[in-house]
Amino acid sequence: MPDEVKETGCCKKFDPAPWDGKEIVWQDKSFVKDRVRSFLHIPLNFGRVVTRNLKLIEAAGAAAEQLLPVDENSLWGADLYIPVAKEVPGAKMAKLAGTFLTKVFEGPYKNVPAWIREMNAYVGSKGKKTVKLYFCYTTCPRCAQAYGKNYVVILAQV
Repeated sequence: MPDEVKETGCCKKFDPAPWDGKEIVWQDKSFVKDRVRSFLHIPLNFGRVVTRNLKLIEAAGAAAEQLLPVDENSLWGADLYIPVAKEVPGAKMAKLAGTFLTKVFEGPYKNVPAWIREMNAYVGSKGKKTVKLYFCYTTCPRCAQAYGKNYVVILAQV
């Protein structure tokens, strides 16, 4: 088996290095915001929501980086934030601001509770307190399987 796995044509291959153990500051960073329906935090229409919004974003020429923060604020749904370079007609816009510590995790989603504990410990080790967590799922399940890695970036607003 070759060392390099080819791009799937769906999700880009994720490089964890730029996101692991970083501090980022956003000042009114622009996003398209939408709601994903979930059942016990398991997304039911994530792909459809992303696809629908990416069509609007592409039509507006507003594409930005790959990372999509998700606010898992309910067992029944989550707010999805898709970064954009400018306003997108026909989409709900939102801005996020603040300082965020980042950490990359890899593995099955069943590990999320342990990742949250580890993230909060990491934030505490930096002398800060977590205000809110955002989860960034870097690839769809099919692409994670093709690439052999299921990376999740947790952004801790501090």
